[in-house]
Amino acid sequence: MKLRRIITLVEETRREMGQEIAPPSRRALAAAVIENPYAGRYAEDLDALIQTGAALGQRLGQEALAALGCDASDVQGYGKAALVGEAGELEHAAALLHPKLGAPLREVLGGGKALVPSSKAMGGPGAVIDVPLGHKDAAYVRSHFDGMRLELPDAPRANEIVVAVALQQGGRPNPRVGGLTHAEVLGTDGLR
Repeated sequence: MKLRRIITLVEETRREMGQEIAPPSRRALAAAVIENPYAGRYAEDLDALIQTGAALGQRLGQEALAALGCDASDVQGYGKAALVGEAGELEHAAALLHPKLGAPLREVLGGGKALVPSSKAMGGPGAVIDVPLGHKDAAYVRSHFDGMRLELPDAPRANEIVVAVALQQGGRPNPRVGGLTHAEVLGTDGLR
């Protein structure tokens, strides 16, 4: 893996629509700008990106957790995304995100029963990458359906990919659309 940059971003919401958020809603994102080894050519075997996804799951999970500044057991939600430069293809994002990134991320967090929400897109420098968030143990916790955005003015270049992982300590500020709550999660099947 040829890594050009690591970026971390932390958001803490203390007030929303005039309401104090206590405890504050906290989430963090860690992203890597990497060279795409398949840029400009078709390759049947994408193993180099699959292995890179495993390494980034651990590295970006650790970076995001450190930025969030809490214990792994305090993390309630997660997500992942990749933005591929124009000389690549969406399947390059899929190779990074799906086969092997999730298990090392869960290892950093000490578990996670639910699928890691993900998004894939193509774009150039300054394109926005949206990282979806969801509860790490129960997909039906609506209060944790959220996301983080990242925009880098110099990435991805045509031969690069931006890969991001986001973590959240709680759900959205002022959640009130009903459904399963964090306190009600059983965490046995990844759904409830």
